[in-house]
Amino acid sequence: MTPYERIAELEAIVAQQREQIAMLVARVQELEARVAKDSHNSGKPPSSDGLGKPSRTRSLRQRSGKKAGGQLGHPGETLHLVGRPDAVIEQRPTVCAHCQTALDDDAPVVGRERRQVHDLPPVRLVVREEQALQVRCPRCQAVTVGAFSAQATSRAQYGPQVRALAVYLVEQQLVPYARVRDLLADLFGVRLSLGTVVVWVRQAAAALEPVEAATKAALVRAPVLHSDETGVRQAGHLVWAHVACTPSLTHYAIHPKRGQAATDAIGILPAYTGVSLHDNLASYRRYTQCRHALCNVHHLRELTFLEEQYHQAWTTDLKALLRQMHAAADQARAQGLSAIPLSGRTVMHDRYHALLAAGLAANPPPVRRPGQRGRLKQTPARNLLERLLLDQDAVLAFLDDLTIPFDNNQAERDLRMLKVQQKVSGAFRAPGGGAAFARIRGYVSTLRKQGVALLAALATVFAGQPLYPTFA
Repeated sequence: MTPYERIAELEAIVAQQREQIAMLVARVQELEARVAKDSHNSGKPPSSDGLGKPSRTRSLRQRSGKKAGGQLGHPGETLHLVGRPDAVIEQRPTVCAHCQTALDDDAPVVGRERRQVHDLPPVRLVVREEQALQVRCPRCQAVTVGAFSAQATSRAQYGPQVRALAVYLVEQQLVPYARVRDLLADLFGVRLSLGTVVVWVRQAAAALEPVEAATKAALVRAPVLHSDETGVRQAGHLVWAHVACTPSLTHYAIHPKRGQAATDAIGILPAYTGVSLHDNLASYRRYTQCRHALCNVHHLRELTFLEEQYHQAWTTDLKALLRQMHAAADQARAQGLSAIPLSGRTVMHDRYHALLAAGLAANPPPVRRPGQRGRLKQTPARNLLERLLLDQDAVLAFLDDLTIPFDNNQAERDLRMLKVQQKVSGAFRAPGGGAAFARIRGYVSTLRKQGVALLAALATVFAGQPLYPTFA
């Protein structure tokens, strides 16, 4: 082998090793980036952070500049004296504190100081007996029997208030079934089996079926609809909890699938024609009859990840611009405007495009190597930049229409308690447990948004005439 051939061989080896090193560096960077992702810089839920969750100082929320605690002018909350107490106990002194003279009933009262103790009375169940009287007709001598109420279906049963309380504890307060049984035993001396509580939950879910149908119909008519999904465990399998909601309505559904098969079966999005606000899951984008808006908190998290891992200046500037846009939209909304003035929108749009151009220049598309097949894998920065450019109408929808929120936090908040339920109970044990929970939880979530007393509303469910939410 000549020296020139040896040099050529070594150069080929070096080129091959350089390519391998570049591939390994990219792989290491990808793995490090995957490990670095958590709820503050990606779409991962806070429940996935574990004990190594990020500190609150890394939140996307910006400091308000106010001191911690109650602010000046805040009315505060305190326990007030009532005008007509249930009982008055006079604490009359019996001996003079100065000369030790006995103070009998004839000693005059020259003043009094009032203090009140608010407490629970002794708690016990009230047993109401119904008697169906058999009355003989004085004319024909036939005997007619009185009818029992709908609540008295057998010789002895629990009434709607007890059932409502049990279901409220399970569905709203997320207390496990066994603890609900123990709590009712400690409070009222009620001895229930777990099966009884399960039956009450199923009865409530069955009674609320028409209310759920009316809620879905109202959500289809909503001008802006929030959608999201999260994984939950049911009967040992991963299933998906889907939420469709507004600030006043909530609907949950449990389905084995995450994508379009689930949303088609649920039936809200296929008929929806308003503004669908979501996190850009591909199945949501397949509904073309409606307008789409994207959650910008997700974009802020992705930009935070790129800022921390790749240290590119445009990410910091774009985060600041999105926050500026958000503040401008809030200010215009507070002023009663329907849209931000055109001049202000134009300036922010131009700045947006300039930052995207800078980002695209810093993150060129991948180059196909000789013999490489298939789709080229792009960097996370390039993927985000192309989405922000191609879907800019959905990204900046909140800027052009003030009825559209900046983010999809409404759906994320509504899903959060389902993750809490999973942490408390671990999973839905029975195949139908998730569906019952979703229907009842959607009902109580809707009523809570509308300021309705939940216990009284659940009592109407067991009385056979469930209270309907307001759908205006």
